[in-house]
Amino acid sequence: MTENRSCRPIEILMVEDNPGDVRLTIEALKEGKVRNNLTTVEDGEAAMKFLRRQGPYSKMPRPDLVLLDLNLPKKNGREVLAEIKDDPDLKRIPVVILTVSEAEQDIIKSYNLHANCYITKPVNLEQFIKVVRSIEDFWLSIVMLPPR
Repeated sequence: MTENRSCRPIEILMVEDNPGDVRLTIEALKEGKVRNNLTTVEDGEAAMKFLRRQGPYSKMPRPDLVLLDLNLPKKNGREVLAEIKDDPDLKRIPVVILTVSEAEQDIIKSYNLHANCYITKPVNLEQFIKVVRSIEDFWLSIVMLPPR
C-alpha cells in the first residue's frame, strides 16, 4: 500500500435509489478496516453531474470507486456505465455493478460496457452486509486503485 493511499480515506460514490440499501451499505462500511467517505446519489443524471463535478457537486472529490445500481431513475445504470467508460477523464475509475438483477443479458451488457465486476445484491440482510464487506476487503484493501 502506498503512503498516499494509507493517509487519505477512499472516496466511494454509491449510485442507488433504494434508501434501505444505502443505509445497509453505510453500516457495513462504517465497521470496516479502511477509512472511507461514502457519498450517495439517487439517480443516473446526478451520478454523471457528481463525476463531472457539475452544479452542486463542483467541490466534491473524485471517487476512487463507484458502486452502481442498474435500475435507476432518470438515467439507468447501463447508460451511466457507458458514459463513465467512454469518458477519458473517468474511465479508469473502477465501477462495481451492485444490483438485484441476475439476468444474463444484464451481466453480459455490463461487462461489454467495461464494468469492473458484477455483484447481485442478496435479499438477506446478513448476506448483504457480507457482500459489502467483501467489496471493501477486495477493492479497498487489496486492489491498487488508480491515482485521482
